[in-house]
Amino acid sequence: MKDVAERARAYAALGDPSRLAIVDLLAGSDRAPSELGAELGLPTNLMAHHLQILEQAGLISRRRSEGDGRRSYVRRTPACNQLVGGVRHLPRPARVAFVCSQNSARSQLAESYWRTISDIPVVSAGTEPAARVHPIAIRVGRHHGLDLAAAQPKLVGDVLAGDELVIAVCDRAYEELDAPVHWSIPDPARSSAPDAFEAAYSDLIGRVELLAAQLTEDPS
Repeated sequence: MKDVAERARAYAALGDPSRLAIVDLLAGSDRAPSELGAELGLPTNLMAHHLQILEQAGLISRRRSEGDGRRSYVRRTPACNQLVGGVRHLPRPARVAFVCSQNSARSQLAESYWRTISDIPVVSAGTEPAARVHPIAIRVGRHHGLDLAAAQPKLVGDVLAGDELVIAVCDRAYEELDAPVHWSIPDPARSSAPDAFEAAYSDLIGRVELLAAQLTEDPS
C-alpha cells in the first residue's frame, strides 16, 4: 500500500498543469527556480508552492550551487523520469560539447562515454582547465571501460566553434557560459574520494543516455 500511496501522491502532484509543465522543462536540463518562473510566467511565491508539492511527492530534488551560493538548482528524480518519461526529440547538432570548470573529471567522463553510444561528434573543455585529468577520474573511467589515459584538459575558447550543443556539467561553468543545457553534478575533485567520482559517473551516464535519445531522429 505504501507504493500505491506514493504513486497516488505523485500523480496528484502532476495533476496541476503548471507542475506538469515544470517537470517537462526539467526533462533535459536542471534549472533555478527563477529560471522556471520566468519560462512559465509564474510569480516567485507560486513557483515556490509548486516546487514544494513536487518535492514532497518525490518528483524533484534541489541542491545549492557550487558556484553562486545564492542559487539553487532543481532537477527531476529517477522516480519522476520513470513516471512521466523524458524523451523530447531535439534538433541534431553538428557536435556536442561537455563543459565544466577544470575539464579534469566530469566533462572528460561524459565525453568518453558519449563516444560509446552516439555517432554525433563530441568534445569537452573547461573554463579554467586543470593541468591534467584527475587520476581518480582516469581510474573510474578504466573501471567502466573508458580510456582517459591520453586525455588532456582544454580551454573552452580553444575548442568551441559555435555550432555545438553545449552541456554544462557543473554549476560554475553554467553560470559563466549560460549554456543551453545544465546538469548540476557535484564536483568529485572537491573531496577526491573515489565514491564521489563513482557517484558523478553514475549521474552522468544516465543523463548522457537520455540526451543521446533526445538527439535521435524522431521516427514519426
